[in-house]
Amino acid sequence: MLKLDRKLIRDLMQMKGQVVAIVLVIAAGVATFVMSMCSYASLATSKDSFYREFRFADVFSSARRVPDTMLPRIAQISGVASVEARIVDDVLLDVPEMADPATARLISVPEHGDAVLNKLYIARGRMLEAGRTGEVVVSEVFADAHGFVAGDTVDAIINGRRQTLKIVGVALSPEYVIQVQPGSIMPDNKRFGVFWINQRDLEAALDMTGAFNSVTLKLAYDSNADEVIDQLDRLLKPYGSVGAYDRDQQISHQFLSDEMAQLRSTAIMAPAIFLSVAAFLLNIVISRIIAQQREQIAALKAFGYTHVEVGLHYLHMVLVISLTGTVIGAGLGFWMSANIVHLYEEFYKFPQLEFQVDWLAIALAFLLTTAAALIGTWLSVREVIALPPAEAMRPAPPANYRPTLIERIVPAGSLPSEVRMVIRNVARKPLKASLSILGIAMAVAVMIVGNFSLDSINYMMDFQFRLAQRQDISVTFVEPATASVVYEVSRLPGVQESETMRSVAAEVKFQNRSRRVGILGLQHDPQLYRLLDSSEQVVQVPDFGIMLNSKLADLLGARPGDLVTLEILEDKRPTVEIEVTAIVEEYTGVNAYMNKQQLHKLLKESEVASGAYLKVDSSRLQDVFRELEQRPGVGSVAIKLAVLESFNETVAKNILVMRSFIIMFAAVIAIGVVYNSARISLSERSRDLATMRVVGFTRREVSIVLLGEIGLFTVCAIPIGCLLGYALAGVMAAGLDTDNYRIPLVVSRETFALAAMVVVVATFLSGLIVQRRINELDLVAVLKMRE
Repeated sequence: MLKLDRKLIRDLMQMKGQVVAIVLVIAAGVATFVMSMCSYASLATSKDSFYREFRFADVFSSARRVPDTMLPRIAQISGVASVEARIVDDVLLDVPEMADPATARLISVPEHGDAVLNKLYIARGRMLEAGRTGEVVVSEVFADAHGFVAGDTVDAIINGRRQTLKIVGVALSPEYVIQVQPGSIMPDNKRFGVFWINQRDLEAALDMTGAFNSVTLKLAYDSNADEVIDQLDRLLKPYGSVGAYDRDQQISHQFLSDEMAQLRSTAIMAPAIFLSVAAFLLNIVISRIIAQQREQIAALKAFGYTHVEVGLHYLHMVLVISLTGTVIGAGLGFWMSANIVHLYEEFYKFPQLEFQVDWLAIALAFLLTTAAALIGTWLSVREVIALPPAEAMRPAPPANYRPTLIERIVPAGSLPSEVRMVIRNVARKPLKASLSILGIAMAVAVMIVGNFSLDSINYMMDFQFRLAQRQDISVTFVEPATASVVYEVSRLPGVQESETMRSVAAEVKFQNRSRRVGILGLQHDPQLYRLLDSSEQVVQVPDFGIMLNSKLADLLGARPGDLVTLEILEDKRPTVEIEVTAIVEEYTGVNAYMNKQQLHKLLKESEVASGAYLKVDSSRLQDVFRELEQRPGVGSVAIKLAVLESFNETVAKNILVMRSFIIMFAAVIAIGVVYNSARISLSERSRDLATMRVVGFTRREVSIVLLGEIGLFTVCAIPIGCLLGYALAGVMAAGLDTDNYRIPLVVSRETFALAAMVVVVATFLSGLIVQRRINELDLVAVLKMRE
């Protein structure tokens, strides 16, 4: 087989341009797969290690005030391995040199000994010491955002009183791998931080001596989490519990799990596209080689090489190409994954987040590329095996040209001869033309899939924070506020409009499905916090009934007119059956809405408010915030503009990295398909082109015959690719649908135009390379070819 090996090397060198193009397409698919799987492995390894070593809890619950005497009863619940009670409170911070509002979540830690669950990893400084008051340990992302170091101080409004907190350490917690404020859709490291404080300090500040308002549980192996949650809810129900939940509903874990699920989706979709294109390219290249080497195949068989040996020779060629692409792709995937993991370090905080090589993924990449290559070329290789030597000695029969449908419709003199040649050649090989068009269309589709997320996010932000939520400031109160408090807030200098809302925790049940959600009671005709449908039309808040957002309706399977069971999880916990009156569109969270007056009647309470939405004069925004900061009943303040800026900064960095990879890979597909199609056409039609040059056709006219075909393929592929890209974007959007956020399927004209432009540029560059080959065509050598 040594002679066949030398022939293999010569063949590869003769078509090195086409080989490089195919190798790059394979490498792009493998790189995407390896990047996704190695990034997934890096996150999974760090997550599992952090969760295990620092004892991340399995079940979480909060209440108003639970006496410590309940702890033994909670510990006796079947399936509970360990219990830890704590005090948690959200407070306003007065951060030096920061005009915008900041909120801190204070979490108590035992004064003596280490925490049992959700233990802290001290990254810098030291842990809290017993007997030292006013000390706190701060989360690393918040400390880094403000440049805090051990010894710095910050003022907090705790229970209406300003207290100075001294930072002694910077920590990480498995409970806050990604730090997202409840109610937000993205992390905001400047405006939300987590502070751990001695339990005795927080007990004194909140008057919680001998009690707790938050409890976490670690479950025993093989325990039933749902049963534990039910028993825990029954025990804490008299103390104002709003319902326990497991890890799957814990915010940090949810965001991390969603990111890992997205990596899994990318690892499936992208390689499938690239490897399909690679299989197509290999098929047309091997088919062309076999057609050109019919006489060589006959000679090899005549000299004693068996059918299997000759077939394996061409399979070896395929394997060399696919394995080369796999090796290059694996190396590129390692580099991409290392960059992605470095980006993750800014969002997900682990004691150690290092790039991990997923060797199983590497092995699977080799298997996938090999399988795709062999499947794509098997029919061509089978022809080699079945080709008798005597038949192989004869050249392939010439093509049968006949007038096409277009030529019958268009008058004969209207089409130049070179245009008729293009049309006839495409019509003569419809399958090859279709596959070439599909390959170029895939490049357009990949570009659209890679860029539509930015369009969707821009639309989502515009829909959520400009069309629906038109307030400038959102205020939440520590306890439901009376009408007098609300009046004071609405009359602050600079406040132009105000609306109140009432929020309660509840469980909504329909048939055999249920969901714990927040019920938001709104005024009859709100102008600052509006509800919209999928057509961006305002949905009026009805006097009776409940409105579900689209995600909650899908989870429950409920539609307008259905009766759902609503159990309020606060105060007297009333339970009623209520009609679904409307479905509202939202892209964040799982929420339900009611008329505020109806909610008051259900709770049998006066017209109190959990918070308010304020429209503020832009020049008085900071003045209003400072006024709110001084009021003891205010729990948190959010300025919408600051939230939008933080969201845009966070998302832009992430999308920019992924977008650059996608554009590069789409260009690889486009150039790979276009260049291979052009080079194969040049090889197959070199005699025809040379003959045209000999009989007097100019280089320009000869180029039109060849490059016009590629241009025709590109023109046909762009609309098909746009439709295919839109469909794939829909699949991607469905895969990113989570409880925290949904990605609307929105593709802008700019994205379609960018996709088309990248493919057109790739076609132009490929055309320049092929044009150079046409200019260098050896007319004498080509015309000597035996027919």
